[in-house]
Amino acid sequence: MADSQTVSRDQSRRVKLSVREATKDFELKKGEKIRAVESASFDVYENELCLILGPSGCGKSTLLKMVAGLEEPTSGMLMLDGREIIDPGRDRGMVFQSYTSFPWLTVQQNVEYGMRLNHVVPKERREHAEHYIELVHLTKFKDAYPKQLSGGMKQRVAIARTLANSPEILLMDEPFGALDAETRWHMQELLIEIMENSETTVLMVTHDIEEAIFLADRIIFMSAHPGRVRENIVTEFKGGMRIRDKEHMLQAEGFPELERQIVRMMREESRQLT
Repeated sequence: MADSQTVSRDQSRRVKLSVREATKDFELKKGEKIRAVESASFDVYENELCLILGPSGCGKSTLLKMVAGLEEPTSGMLMLDGREIIDPGRDRGMVFQSYTSFPWLTVQQNVEYGMRLNHVVPKERREHAEHYIELVHLTKFKDAYPKQLSGGMKQRVAIARTLANSPEILLMDEPFGALDAETRWHMQELLIEIMENSETTVLMVTHDIEEAIFLADRIIFMSAHPGRVRENIVTEFKGGMRIRDKEHMLQAEGFPELERQIVRMMREESRQLT
């Protein structure tokens, strides 16, 4: 039975995203090429919170951009719900580290913006936006402008706006990296709450080991450049649960061992870059 700090997870979910032998080369001057990602393969399951972690320069963000359709793989295939990803689409929503709200629009108007572009009728988009504004705890600020919000609140607006467009998967590129430590762990806990109150599936990039362990149902650990999938780590110490608050995660049996394992792998991979 789950207590107030943990929530159970259904283990029978279907595959949402498949990455198969994804490789990405970038062309340099004089026809030279550099390989950013090499033969990456993994799955992300429905309603899973999957984190991509690895040393700096290992191709984490490049891999995420391929899932978003912003970068085309040199070889390999990426599929969402059985459909090959060949370009950007409404079935994928992206949240970046930088704040992307329109400063001339209120919180409510920002969250409604994508739906307005998609010709959703005013009553429906207003109700839909209010639902996601409430989900990220910004109801009291729905008429405020971004300049009146803190950094964490601005990022909550970005998450609500993205979720309001009903993507099949939420892609997050170090979304909490610019926040102070306290706001960061509040946002991490909020993301877990969102996962438990929606059907959201998340693929997220981070460079922070503790953040990855706290949030992840599973961690895709990338090797040093060129990025390969070195380890596919299920956070088994959670016992098939999600831990709601950070202090309980830090006290959980098995957390220190996993942290040491990942720190050791990070050190080993970092040595490959020197």
